[in-house]
Amino acid sequence: MRRIDAISIIAQEGESQGALLVGNIGYPSRELWAVGDRRSNFYMLGSMGLASSIGLGLGLARPDRRVVAIDGDGSILMNLGSLATIADQSPNNFLLVILDNGCYGSTGCQPTCTDRRADLARIAEGAGVSEVRVAATPEELRAGLAGRGVLVVKVEAGNAEVPVIPLSPEEILRRFMAISAPPSPSS
Repeated sequence: MRRIDAISIIAQEGESQGALLVGNIGYPSRELWAVGDRRSNFYMLGSMGLASSIGLGLGLARPDRRVVAIDGDGSILMNLGSLATIADQSPNNFLLVILDNGCYGSTGCQPTCTDRRADLARIAEGAGVSEVRVAATPEELRAGLAGRGVLVVKVEAGNAEVPVIPLSPEEILRRFMAISAPPSPSS
């Protein structure tokens, strides 16, 4: 399965769930933009390894909303500590989807450790994440998106030809905060 196809499925399911989506930096965010821009998508533009942490924080801050963070294998390898925090906090409304293509896709497809020996599902289990699943087909991906915890999705290496997101970081933040901010308390 191509990464953009997996992202398209995630975007469709996210919309049907009313989920807030956090997109990993580089091409994954660009692909998310291309398959279905929504105000409830947060596109990361320059903080590799933090989609999992931002998504978890958002899930904890908004327990009333479904939150799905889309990360890559290279990014999660840069922030493995987030898996232990996800396990420790274990919010029911949060799912981390790791798109594992075995390479650093946005910088030239240099291989990551998952291309050789590292197994992200086993690492997440070792960190204490109670719900860890692996998907390699569209059907497995759809089924896994109903859960919480960590979903590792095996995808092909390569980037889709998609445009650069035409929003500034400030615009992305402003429009996302307008839709994701908690409701004001009634007086």
